[in-house]
Amino acid sequence: MEQRKILSPRQFDGRYLTTDFVVERLNEVLARPPGTRPRGDHDLNPGFVPPPAQTQASVLVPLIDRPDGLTVLLTQRTAHLADHAGQISFPGGRAEPDDADAVVTALREAQEEVGLPPECVRVLGRLDTYITSTRYEVTPVVGLIRPPFPVVPDPHEVAEVFEVPLAFFVDRANHERHSREWQGRRRFFYVLPYQDRYIWGATAGMLVNLALLLQTTPP
Repeated sequence: MEQRKILSPRQFDGRYLTTDFVVERLNEVLARPPGTRPRGDHDLNPGFVPPPAQTQASVLVPLIDRPDGLTVLLTQRTAHLADHAGQISFPGGRAEPDDADAVVTALREAQEEVGLPPECVRVLGRLDTYITSTRYEVTPVVGLIRPPFPVVPDPHEVAEVFEVPLAFFVDRANHERHSREWQGRRRFFYVLPYQDRYIWGATAGMLVNLALLLQTTPP
Protein backbone atom coordinates (compact mmCIF):
# COMPACT_ATOMS: atom_id res chain seq x y z
CA MET A 1 0.00 0.00 0.00
CA GLU A 2 1.35 3.40 -0.98
CA GLN A 3 0.70 6.44 1.24
CA ARG A 4 1.44 10.05 0.44
CA LYS A 5 1.37 13.24 2.46
CA ILE A 6 -1.89 15.14 2.03
CA LEU A 7 -1.53 18.83 1.28
CA SER A 8 -4.04 21.58 1.95
CA PRO A 9 -5.61 23.08 -1.21
CA ARG A 10 -4.04 26.38 -0.10
CA GLN A 11 -0.60 24.85 -0.71
CA PHE A 12 -1.35 24.23 -4.38
CA ASP A 13 -1.54 27.13 -6.82
CA GLY A 14 -4.74 26.45 -8.71
CA ARG A 15 -5.25 29.98 -10.02
CA TYR A 16 -4.77 28.79 -13.59
CA LEU A 17 -7.82 26.52 -13.24
CA THR A 18 -10.19 28.86 -15.03
CA THR A 19 -13.28 27.83 -16.94
CA ASP A 20 -11.60 28.64 -20.26
CA PHE A 21 -8.63 26.44 -19.39
CA VAL A 22 -10.91 23.55 -18.39
CA VAL A 23 -12.81 23.85 -21.69
CA GLU A 24 -9.54 23.91 -23.65
CA ARG A 25 -8.42 20.66 -22.02
CA LEU A 26 -11.80 18.98 -22.42
CA ASN A 27 -11.68 19.75 -26.14
CA GLU A 28 -8.62 17.50 -26.29
CA VAL A 29 -10.79 14.60 -25.16
CA LEU A 30 -13.37 15.32 -27.87
CA ALA A 31 -10.60 15.43 -30.49
CA ARG A 32 -9.43 11.92 -29.75
CA PRO A 33 -10.26 9.33 -32.41
CA PRO A 34 -13.22 7.00 -31.89
CA GLY A 35 -12.33 3.74 -30.22
CA THR A 36 -9.76 5.26 -27.88
CA ARG A 37 -9.08 2.84 -25.04
CA PRO A 38 -11.43 3.67 -22.16
CA ARG A 39 -10.17 4.44 -18.69
CA GLY A 40 -11.31 2.35 -15.76
CA ASP A 41 -10.67 0.28 -12.69
CA HIS A 42 -8.05 -1.61 -14.73
CA ASP A 43 -5.74 1.43 -15.07
CA LEU A 44 -3.77 0.62 -11.91
CA ASN A 45 -3.80 -3.12 -12.50
CA PRO A 46 -1.61 -4.19 -15.46
CA GLY A 47 -2.77 -7.42 -16.98
CA PHE A 48 -6.32 -7.00 -15.73
CA VAL A 49 -8.68 -6.95 -18.71
CA PRO A 50 -11.83 -4.88 -18.09
CA PRO A 51 -15.00 -6.95 -18.38
CA PRO A 52 -17.35 -6.25 -21.29
CA ALA A 53 -19.65 -3.40 -20.35
CA GLN A 54 -23.27 -4.40 -19.86
CA THR A 55 -24.85 -1.16 -18.61
CA GLN A 56 -24.56 2.35 -20.02
CA ALA A 57 -24.48 5.14 -17.44
CA SER A 58 -23.54 8.80 -17.09
CA VAL A 59 -22.48 11.04 -14.24
CA LEU A 60 -22.41 14.80 -14.00
CA VAL A 61 -19.07 16.26 -12.89
CA PRO A 62 -20.42 19.57 -11.56
CA LEU A 63 -17.89 22.42 -11.37
CA ILE A 64 -19.16 25.29 -9.22
CA ASP A 65 -17.90 28.76 -10.16
CA ARG A 66 -17.10 30.18 -6.72
CA PRO A 67 -15.30 33.54 -6.16
CA ASP A 68 -12.30 31.73 -4.65
CA GLY A 69 -12.04 29.25 -7.53
CA LEU A 70 -13.79 26.26 -9.05
CA THR A 71 -15.12 23.57 -6.74
CA VAL A 72 -16.49 20.07 -7.44
CA LEU A 73 -19.92 19.14 -6.14
CA LEU A 74 -20.18 15.59 -4.78
CA THR A 75 -22.78 13.53 -2.96
CA GLN A 76 -22.64 11.01 -0.16
CA ARG A 77 -25.07 8.17 -0.69
CA THR A 78 -27.42 7.08 2.06
CA ALA A 79 -26.41 4.17 4.28
CA HIS A 80 -29.40 1.95 3.50
CA LEU A 81 -28.91 1.59 -0.26
CA ALA A 82 -28.26 -1.88 -1.64
CA ASP A 83 -25.41 -0.68 -3.90
CA HIS A 84 -22.55 1.63 -2.87
CA ALA A 85 -24.17 2.59 0.42
CA GLY A 86 -22.46 5.52 2.11
CA GLN A 87 -20.00 6.05 -0.73
CA ILE A 88 -19.12 9.43 -2.20
CA SER A 89 -20.05 9.87 -5.83
CA PHE A 90 -21.07 12.23 -8.59
CA PRO A 91 -24.77 12.66 -9.33
CA GLY A 92 -25.58 10.11 -12.00
CA GLY A 93 -26.89 6.70 -12.90
CA ARG A 94 -27.83 4.30 -15.66
CA ALA A 95 -29.23 5.45 -18.98
CA GLU A 96 -32.96 5.18 -19.59
CA PRO A 97 -34.46 4.17 -22.97
CA ASP A 98 -35.88 7.67 -23.47
CA ASP A 99 -32.53 9.44 -22.90
CA ALA A 100 -31.30 10.94 -26.15
CA ASP A 101 -27.62 10.80 -25.17
CA ALA A 102 -25.18 10.69 -22.27
CA VAL A 103 -25.65 14.40 -21.51
CA VAL A 104 -29.39 13.95 -21.09
CA THR A 105 -28.78 11.02 -18.74
CA ALA A 106 -26.34 13.00 -16.59
CA LEU A 107 -28.59 16.05 -16.33
CA ARG A 108 -31.69 13.97 -15.62
CA GLU A 109 -29.96 12.01 -12.87
CA ALA A 110 -28.56 15.20 -11.31
CA GLN A 111 -32.03 16.68 -11.18
CA GLU A 112 -33.49 13.51 -9.66
CA GLU A 113 -30.73 13.06 -7.05
CA VAL A 114 -29.93 16.62 -5.93
CA GLY A 115 -32.71 18.75 -7.46
CA LEU A 116 -30.35 20.55 -9.85
CA PRO A 117 -32.34 21.99 -12.80
CA PRO A 118 -30.74 21.19 -16.19
CA GLU A 119 -30.97 24.84 -17.20
CA CYS A 120 -28.53 25.72 -14.40
CA VAL A 121 -25.80 23.60 -16.02
CA ARG A 122 -23.56 24.77 -18.85
CA VAL A 123 -22.11 21.59 -20.35
CA LEU A 124 -18.37 22.09 -20.95
CA GLY A 125 -17.46 18.68 -22.35
CA ARG A 126 -16.75 15.16 -21.20
CA LEU A 127 -13.98 12.98 -19.83
CA ASP A 128 -12.88 9.64 -21.20
CA THR A 129 -15.36 6.83 -20.81
CA TYR A 130 -14.80 4.89 -17.59
CA ILE A 131 -15.32 1.12 -17.30
CA THR A 132 -16.04 -0.25 -13.83
CA SER A 133 -15.41 -3.75 -12.55
CA THR A 134 -19.19 -4.06 -12.14
CA ARG A 135 -19.57 -3.76 -15.93
CA TYR A 136 -20.82 -0.20 -16.14
CA GLU A 137 -19.65 1.99 -19.01
CA VAL A 138 -19.80 5.48 -17.53
CA THR A 139 -19.66 8.74 -19.45
CA PRO A 140 -18.50 11.61 -17.19
CA VAL A 141 -20.16 14.85 -18.39
CA VAL A 142 -18.47 18.02 -17.09
CA GLY A 143 -20.78 20.95 -16.40
CA LEU A 144 -20.32 24.47 -15.04
CA ILE A 145 -22.76 25.86 -12.48
CA ARG A 146 -22.87 29.47 -11.34
CA PRO A 147 -24.43 30.25 -7.95
CA PRO A 148 -27.03 30.65 -6.76
CA PHE A 149 -28.61 27.31 -7.64
CA PRO A 150 -31.08 25.06 -5.83
CA VAL A 151 -29.99 21.86 -4.11
CA VAL A 152 -32.76 19.52 -2.95
CA PRO A 153 -31.27 16.06 -2.26
CA ASP A 154 -33.45 12.99 -2.71
CA PRO A 155 -33.56 11.70 0.90
CA HIS A 156 -33.77 8.10 -0.29
CA GLU A 157 -30.50 8.25 -2.25
CA VAL A 158 -28.46 11.20 -1.00
CA ALA A 159 -27.41 11.78 2.61
CA GLU A 160 -25.37 14.92 1.93
CA VAL A 161 -24.20 17.27 -0.83
CA PHE A 162 -20.84 19.03 -0.44
CA GLU A 163 -18.09 20.74 -2.42
CA VAL A 164 -14.32 20.26 -2.67
CA PRO A 165 -11.89 22.73 -4.31
CA LEU A 166 -10.93 21.55 -7.79
CA ALA A 167 -7.32 22.47 -6.97
CA PHE A 168 -7.29 19.78 -4.27
CA PHE A 169 -7.96 17.05 -6.81
CA VAL A 170 -5.51 18.42 -9.38
CA ASP A 171 -2.67 18.33 -6.83
CA ARG A 172 -1.08 14.89 -7.31
CA ALA A 173 0.14 14.93 -3.71
CA ASN A 174 -3.46 14.14 -2.75
CA HIS A 175 -3.70 10.99 -4.89
CA GLU A 176 -3.18 7.90 -2.74
CA ARG A 177 -2.94 4.39 -4.13
CA HIS A 178 -4.40 1.66 -1.92
CA SER A 179 -4.91 -2.05 -2.48
CA ARG A 180 -7.00 -4.93 -1.22
CA GLU A 181 -7.65 -8.56 -2.04
CA TRP A 182 -10.59 -9.06 -4.38
CA GLN A 183 -11.59 -12.35 -6.01
CA GLY A 184 -8.25 -13.89 -5.10
CA ARG A 185 -6.10 -11.08 -6.54
CA ARG A 186 -4.61 -7.90 -5.15
CA ARG A 187 -6.26 -4.92 -6.80
CA PHE A 188 -5.06 -1.33 -6.63
CA PHE A 189 -7.30 1.74 -6.61
CA TYR A 190 -7.15 5.46 -5.95
CA VAL A 191 -8.20 7.12 -2.72
CA LEU A 192 -8.59 10.89 -2.32
CA PRO A 193 -8.99 11.71 1.40
CA TYR A 194 -10.41 15.19 1.94
CA GLN A 195 -10.86 16.35 5.55
CA ASP A 196 -12.96 13.57 7.13
CA ARG A 197 -14.15 12.17 3.79
CA TYR A 198 -12.85 9.12 1.95
CA ILE A 199 -13.32 9.34 -1.84
CA TRP A 200 -12.45 6.13 -3.65
CA GLY A 201 -13.59 3.71 -6.35
CA ALA A 202 -14.83 4.89 -9.74
CA THR A 203 -15.43 8.42 -8.46
CA ALA A 204 -11.78 8.74 -7.39
CA GLY A 205 -10.66 7.22 -10.67
CA MET A 206 -12.63 9.75 -12.72
CA LEU A 207 -11.36 12.62 -10.55
CA VAL A 208 -7.78 11.46 -11.12
CA ASN A 209 -8.47 11.36 -14.87
CA LEU A 210 -9.76 14.94 -14.66
CA ALA A 211 -6.66 15.91 -12.68
CA LEU A 212 -4.32 14.38 -15.27
CA LEU A 213 -6.06 16.40 -17.94
CA LEU A 214 -5.65 19.66 -16.01
CA GLN A 215 -2.27 19.27 -14.38
CA THR A 216 -0.11 21.10 -16.93
CA THR A 217 0.03 24.77 -16.11
CA PRO A 218 -0.32 26.93 -19.22
CA PRO A 219 2.64 29.18 -20.15
